[in-house]
Amino acid sequence: MDTMTKHAIGTREEWLAARLGLLKEEKELTRRSDELARRRQALPWVRVDKAYRFDTDAGGAALADLFQGRSQLLVYHFMYGPDYTAGCPTCSSIADGFNGFAIHLAHHDVMLCAVSRAPLAQLQAYRQRMGWTFPWASSFDGDFNADFNISFTEQQQREGGIEYNYRREPPASSIPFQMGKEAGNASPPVQNALMSGTDVDTYLRERPGMSAFVLEDGVVYHTYSTYARGLDGLWGMYQWLDRAPRGRNETGMWWRRHDEYGKR
Repeated sequence: MDTMTKHAIGTREEWLAARLGLLKEEKELTRRSDELARRRQALPWVRVDKAYRFDTDAGGAALADLFQGRSQLLVYHFMYGPDYTAGCPTCSSIADGFNGFAIHLAHHDVMLCAVSRAPLAQLQAYRQRMGWTFPWASSFDGDFNADFNISFTEQQQREGGIEYNYRREPPASSIPFQMGKEAGNASPPVQNALMSGTDVDTYLRERPGMSAFVLEDGVVYHTYSTYARGLDGLWGMYQWLDRAPRGRNETGMWWRRHDEYGKR
């Protein structure tokens, strides 16, 4: 039986002609992306002199220790605050991706490590639940998250003192959210908050991001940071969805932690 579709239908020849036109633009985008990568690497390095301390599986550690013998360190700022009961489900979907290739980076002089403010025991328990193996350090009671603009105080949030993604946000009270009774009826920030076991204000005092560091002659330098949609390229599932017939095809938050699909 024939089916009707609203999408354009064409011959193989018409498809090939359109595909070759798109290929030209894809190659241009790839070359542009290569150039942006070179510009990231050309950014000036900023010496890190503060003595940050972390709790890790191996005990207390300095920032230089997180390199684990490599000269480069990529930190994923994972949203898991001390008041959460579970890690952010959005960060968890990103971590599902990099958990698989972290070992390849480690054999290419690049250590990938997640850092969160929750105490180490919470991070270890959640990592075991998720089946992850990447290094995860706790910055609990330290300044690391605040200094890299991904953790904020209640006062900053209330008074409009949050500087995130290179811009100042308005006070939290001026940001409307759809408050659903259940996670499925709520806006993405509220849904993420509910799934993390906290309220939306507490949830949003943590933010996602990624920062890069280099260790040279015993000195650590900060080289790059990106936040918000700057993480899109690091979120593996979106790169696949962008190539699927219906793209991202979303009107809200549809994903779950990988062990929660099928649960009510």
